[in-house]
Amino acid sequence: MSKLLQRLQDASRSGVYRARSDEVVLDVVRGSGLQVADVPLRGVQAKEELLARIARAFEFPEWFGGNWDALEDCLSDLSWRPAHGWLVLLRDFAEVPPDDLGVLIDVLGSAAEFWAEEGRLFFAVFVDPGRTLNVPDLYREK
Repeated sequence: MSKLLQRLQDASRSGVYRARSDEVVLDVVRGSGLQVADVPLRGVQAKEELLARIARAFEFPEWFGGNWDALEDCLSDLSWRPAHGWLVLLRDFAEVPPDDLGVLIDVLGSAAEFWAEEGRLFFAVFVDPGRTLNVPDLYREK
């Protein structure tokens, strides 16, 4: 677990990942200074609901425009949610349309890249027990 904590404290490792379970991730994050945005996606079948769930989890300001560009803008700002860093935990994404899921992964990756360049932590972790997403594993299980 200490290797995972080291990874989550290294801004240059910010990015989009998958994990089989949220238990280890949440245990390691506890006390790390990372602020967790828990995004439950069960039942999401349209972009509008996907964006609304993320907006709720991050408590986006009212000016959030409800589109991909606005999502990227908000995730690259987060001034209303000050923290040492952020961890986005995305669960139950199976019903999200594949095209929307692909764009979401790109936007989260762009936000992670932005924050890494700023020397800040930003990790998006999909809880993916079946390892279906084409993103790297956050940690290797023994």
